[in-house]
Amino acid sequence: MALALCLQVLCSLCGWLSLYISFCHLNKHRSYEWSCRLVTFTHGVLSIGLSAYIGFIDGPWPFTHPGSPNTPLQVHVLCLTLGYFIFDLGWCIFFQSEGALMLAHHTLSILGIIMALVLGESGTEVNAVLFGSELTNPLLQMRWFLRETGHYHSFTGDVVDFLFVALFTGVRIGVGARLLFCEMVSPMPKWFVKAGGVAMYAVSWCFMFSIWRFAWRKSIKKYHAWRSRRSEERQLKHNGHLKIH
Repeated sequence: MALALCLQVLCSLCGWLSLYISFCHLNKHRSYEWSCRLVTFTHGVLSIGLSAYIGFIDGPWPFTHPGSPNTPLQVHVLCLTLGYFIFDLGWCIFFQSEGALMLAHHTLSILGIIMALVLGESGTEVNAVLFGSELTNPLLQMRWFLRETGHYHSFTGDVVDFLFVALFTGVRIGVGARLLFCEMVSPMPKWFVKAGGVAMYAVSWCFMFSIWRFAWRKSIKKYHAWRSRRSEERQLKHNGHLKIH
């Protein structure tokens, strides 16, 4: 069983690495980060679809059955995701592209998935955490690509930012709090699984503070820009021309 799991993770790691190399060859005029973020975007979309299917259709429901035995589909998805996180953590360390908080998030994710695979249980809530964590990931990557291509300061960029902040707040903080409560009051999960859940939720709050600061600064900037435009419009309407300083 352990050998089969290791082989699945190894195949996953090789698959993500091969995809990254392919993107690098296809985008030779772009940076290595561009290709890595394409891999991240691909994993985000794939993991959202698979984890949503597990949580909403295949089951069991994470809010009522935390600590339940892993299903075969859960194991496959966790192995697929574990290979990705190992790849991405290695990339981040090699290129020194991320701070301590992101490295802590990846490390906790890897440890949490390994713990669920070794125990043979709690894959239900780990899969739910995967869904909540990855739900905002494609938006985060879209934001970066918009910046790189010079299209961030547009209506599309505003929509992406709004959806990112709203989903992060509503799902990772709001729904995440409910999931953590169900995890803590259930007698099924092991105590160290519960401790891992608390640690992951604490990391989400650290991200949340940074996101809210960004959202506040952007809102204030947008407000001042709107006030300036309104002032110019009133002046133009009143005088028939703009005053040039």
